[in-house]
Amino acid sequence: MTDAQIYVGTYAKYNNGSIAGAWLSLDECDTAEAFEAAARKLHKNERDPELMFQDYEGFPEAFYGESWLDERIWEWLALDEGQREIVGAWLDEVGGTDDISYILDSHIGSADSWDDYVDDYIDQTGLLDSIPEHLRGYFDYESYGRDLRHDLTVAETSDGVVVFSNS
Repeated sequence: MTDAQIYVGTYAKYNNGSIAGAWLSLDECDTAEAFEAAARKLHKNERDPELMFQDYEGFPEAFYGESWLDERIWEWLALDEGQREIVGAWLDEVGGTDDISYILDSHIGSADSWDDYVDDYIDQTGLLDSIPEHLRGYFDYESYGRDLRHDLTVAETSDGVVVFSNS
Protein backbone atom coordinates (compact mmCIF):
# COMPACT_ATOMS: atom_id res chain seq x y z
CA MET A 1 0.00 0.00 0.00
CA THR A 2 1.23 3.50 -0.84
CA ASP A 3 2.05 5.78 2.08
CA ALA A 4 -0.67 8.32 2.78
CA GLN A 5 0.71 11.63 1.63
CA ILE A 6 -0.42 15.00 0.40
CA TYR A 7 1.22 17.66 -1.73
CA VAL A 8 1.10 20.92 0.23
CA GLY A 9 1.46 24.30 -1.41
CA THR A 10 -0.11 27.64 -0.59
CA TYR A 11 -2.72 29.80 -2.27
CA ALA A 12 -0.30 32.76 -2.33
CA LYS A 13 2.28 30.79 -4.30
CA TYR A 14 -0.39 29.37 -6.60
CA ASN A 15 -1.88 32.80 -7.25
CA ASN A 16 1.60 34.01 -8.18
CA GLY A 17 2.02 31.22 -10.74
CA SER A 18 3.91 28.67 -8.64
CA ILE A 19 2.96 25.26 -7.35
CA ALA A 20 6.01 25.16 -5.09
CA GLY A 21 5.44 22.87 -2.17
CA ALA A 22 6.29 19.33 -1.15
CA TRP A 23 4.82 15.94 -0.41
CA LEU A 24 4.20 15.43 3.30
CA SER A 25 3.68 11.95 4.70
CA LEU A 26 0.57 11.70 6.82
CA ASP A 27 1.87 8.45 8.28
CA GLU A 28 4.67 10.49 9.88
CA CYS A 29 2.24 13.11 11.24
CA ASP A 30 0.01 11.20 13.64
CA THR A 31 -2.23 14.16 14.51
CA ALA A 32 -3.80 17.09 12.71
CA GLU A 33 -1.66 19.42 14.79
CA ALA A 34 1.58 17.66 13.82
CA PHE A 35 0.58 17.77 10.16
CA GLU A 36 -0.30 21.46 10.28
CA ALA A 37 2.98 22.28 12.05
CA ALA A 38 4.95 20.39 9.37
CA ALA A 39 3.01 22.11 6.58
CA ARG A 40 3.52 25.57 8.09
CA LYS A 41 7.23 24.86 8.62
CA LEU A 42 7.45 23.90 4.95
CA HIS A 43 6.06 27.34 4.05
CA LYS A 44 7.78 29.35 6.78
CA ASN A 45 8.77 31.96 4.18
CA GLU A 46 5.15 33.19 4.26
CA ARG A 47 3.90 35.15 7.25
CA ASP A 48 0.53 33.33 7.50
CA PRO A 49 0.44 30.62 4.81
CA GLU A 50 -3.00 29.62 3.55
CA LEU A 51 -2.38 25.96 2.87
CA MET A 52 -3.45 24.45 -0.43
CA PHE A 53 -3.59 20.69 -0.88
CA GLN A 54 -2.78 20.12 -4.53
CA ASP A 55 -2.65 16.33 -4.75
CA TYR A 56 -2.93 13.23 -2.56
CA GLU A 57 -2.23 9.52 -2.61
CA GLY A 58 -2.55 6.49 -0.41
CA PHE A 59 -5.84 7.34 1.31
CA PRO A 60 -9.54 7.53 0.38
CA GLU A 61 -10.56 10.51 -1.73
CA ALA A 62 -13.42 11.21 0.70
CA PHE A 63 -10.83 12.54 3.18
CA TYR A 64 -9.32 15.06 0.75
CA GLY A 65 -10.23 18.58 -0.32
CA GLU A 66 -8.19 21.39 -1.81
CA SER A 67 -8.25 23.36 1.42
CA TRP A 68 -9.19 20.76 4.03
CA LEU A 69 -8.65 17.24 5.28
CA ASP A 70 -11.49 15.28 6.86
CA GLU A 71 -10.73 14.82 10.55
CA ARG A 72 -11.50 11.08 10.22
CA ILE A 73 -8.22 10.63 8.35
CA TRP A 74 -6.28 10.59 11.63
CA GLU A 75 -8.44 7.74 12.94
CA TRP A 76 -8.06 5.95 9.57
CA LEU A 77 -4.27 6.26 9.79
CA ALA A 78 -4.32 4.44 13.15
CA LEU A 79 -5.99 1.38 11.57
CA ASP A 80 -4.18 -1.68 10.31
CA GLU A 81 -3.99 -2.23 6.54
CA GLY A 82 -6.99 -4.59 6.44
CA GLN A 83 -9.19 -2.14 8.32
CA ARG A 84 -8.04 0.69 6.05
CA GLU A 85 -9.14 -1.35 3.03
CA ILE A 86 -12.56 -2.01 4.60
CA VAL A 87 -13.12 1.68 5.33
CA GLY A 88 -11.85 2.64 1.86
CA ALA A 89 -14.25 0.18 0.23
CA TRP A 90 -17.19 1.65 2.20
CA LEU A 91 -16.24 5.21 1.30
CA ASP A 92 -15.86 4.31 -2.39
CA GLU A 93 -19.22 2.51 -2.46
CA VAL A 94 -21.34 4.56 -0.04
CA GLY A 95 -19.43 7.77 0.65
CA GLY A 96 -20.81 9.89 3.43
CA THR A 97 -19.61 10.97 6.81
CA ASP A 98 -20.17 7.78 8.78
CA ASP A 99 -17.99 7.16 11.81
CA ILE A 100 -15.14 4.76 11.15
CA SER A 101 -16.26 2.57 14.06
CA TYR A 102 -19.74 2.33 12.46
CA ILE A 103 -18.19 1.32 9.14
CA LEU A 104 -16.02 -1.37 10.76
CA ASP A 105 -18.98 -2.67 12.80
CA SER A 106 -21.05 -2.90 9.59
CA HIS A 107 -18.42 -5.06 7.86
CA ILE A 108 -19.57 -8.68 7.75
CA GLY A 109 -17.14 -10.26 5.34
CA SER A 110 -14.86 -10.17 2.33
CA ALA A 111 -14.18 -12.63 -0.47
CA ASP A 112 -12.41 -12.94 -3.80
CA SER A 113 -15.78 -12.64 -5.59
CA TRP A 114 -19.50 -12.33 -4.85
CA ASP A 115 -20.01 -15.98 -5.77
CA ASP A 116 -17.30 -17.00 -3.28
CA TYR A 117 -18.97 -14.88 -0.59
CA VAL A 118 -22.35 -16.53 -1.26
CA ASP A 119 -20.81 -20.02 -1.15
CA ASP A 120 -19.04 -19.23 2.15
CA TYR A 121 -22.21 -17.64 3.58
CA ILE A 122 -24.28 -20.72 2.76
CA ASP A 123 -21.64 -22.99 4.31
CA GLN A 124 -21.20 -20.86 7.44
CA THR A 125 -24.92 -20.47 8.11
CA GLY A 126 -25.71 -24.12 7.46
CA LEU A 127 -28.50 -23.06 5.13
CA LEU A 128 -28.46 -26.38 3.26
CA ASP A 129 -27.80 -28.64 6.27
CA SER A 130 -31.41 -29.81 6.44
CA ILE A 131 -31.44 -30.76 2.75
CA PRO A 132 -30.22 -34.28 1.88
CA GLU A 133 -26.73 -34.27 0.34
CA HIS A 134 -27.92 -35.73 -2.99
CA LEU A 135 -30.41 -32.84 -3.45
CA ARG A 136 -28.10 -29.92 -2.61
CA GLY A 137 -26.82 -29.73 -6.20
CA TYR A 138 -30.25 -28.50 -7.25
CA PHE A 139 -30.04 -25.41 -5.06
CA ASP A 140 -29.93 -22.20 -7.14
CA TYR A 141 -26.91 -20.39 -5.69
CA GLU A 142 -27.09 -17.59 -8.27
CA SER A 143 -30.71 -16.67 -7.49
CA TYR A 144 -30.09 -16.92 -3.77
CA GLY A 145 -27.03 -14.68 -4.11
CA ARG A 146 -28.99 -12.13 -6.12
CA ASP A 147 -31.67 -11.96 -3.40
CA LEU A 148 -29.08 -11.87 -0.61
CA ARG A 149 -27.32 -8.93 -2.26
CA HIS A 150 -30.48 -6.80 -1.90
CA ASP A 151 -30.10 -6.93 1.88
CA LEU A 152 -26.43 -5.95 1.92
CA THR A 153 -24.04 -3.26 0.71
CA VAL A 154 -21.43 -4.85 -1.52
CA ALA A 155 -18.31 -2.92 -2.51
CA GLU A 156 -16.41 -4.26 -5.52
CA THR A 157 -12.65 -3.78 -5.14
CA SER A 158 -9.62 -4.81 -7.14
CA ASP A 159 -9.16 -7.65 -4.63
CA GLY A 160 -12.76 -8.92 -4.68
CA VAL A 161 -15.79 -7.87 -2.65
CA VAL A 162 -16.22 -6.30 0.77
CA VAL A 163 -19.65 -6.86 2.28
CA PHE A 164 -21.50 -4.70 4.80
CA SER A 165 -24.74 -5.14 6.71
CA ASN A 166 -27.51 -2.65 5.91
CA SER A 167 -28.92 -2.78 9.44
